Amino acid sequence: MAEVTGIYTASHTPVMLNFPDRIPPGLRGEIFGAYEAMGRDFEAGRPDVLVVLSNDHLHNFFLNNFPALCIGVAESYESPIEHWLKAKRRTFAGDQALGAFLLQEALAAEFDPAFSMEMVLDHGSLTPLELAGLDPDLPIVPILFNCVQPPMPTMRRCHRFGRFLGQALRRYQGVERIAILATGGISHDIATPRMGMVNRDFDETLLALMEAGDHERTIDYATANVHTAGNGAEEIRMWMAAMGAAGDLPFRRTYYRAVNDWYTGIGIGRFARHGDAHG
Repeated sequence: MAEVTGIYTASHTPVMLNFPDRIPPGLRGEIFGAYEAMGRDFEAGRPDVLVVLSNDHLHNFFLNNFPALCIGVAESYESPIEHWLKAKRRTFAGDQALGAFLLQEALAAEFDPAFSMEMVLDHGSLTPLELAGLDPDLPIVPILFNCVQPPMPTMRRCHRFGRFLGQALRRYQGVERIAILATGGISHDIATPRMGMVNRDFDETLLALMEAGDHERTIDYATANVHTAGNGAEEIRMWMAAMGAAGDLPFRRTYYRAVNDWYTGIGIGRFARHGDAHG
């Protein structure tokens, strides 16, 4: 039976890598330091594999075929697929056995995810891994959610999938320790007149509800209000899945700042028992 060593949530935006000088050096150091702290906590748990919950920005899927969920079962994953992203090109090792296990278990649990043996990863997955300084040789299993093109899986469906995911990972016998990273959000708009505006009230309320441990109110709030926080805020579906995977583990935000010049409400958090932080 595997131990889930940590469940982390972190925003992603390519401008953190492409235009780091757009914000003052002190603020940039503060944000990058928060990602590095997440990386140190992550590494202290010594996971054998990382499950990455992210979304596809029209690189693997398009309007001719866009699954609500897709589990990676590839031997390896090239990243980043964007030629313009200022990040080192990497090939991450996959864990095909764990990916196949999750696919089979999901079908048995009456979820119907797609699967891919040729998945590529974009900035959504790479940015937090890069900023956290995580071991590039650590095997990963990416799970991509549709957060781009309606109709999208509901917040509640994502939470239920996360609950299944946490239970399945804890049943898995192929490795001893597994970590989860849910990346995306929080509030931001892409390619709209609201780009550059951050809905801090939405972000703060969402984080407060998560910290209160009320899953139902969090899901209801996200469902009813995500449209006020920009099209990029749809990515909180991965946060809902992380919350489901955590079960009764309490959530603690480790960082939040509304950064208009990076057009994103940047949040980082972790689900853990009180006093259970590593390091």
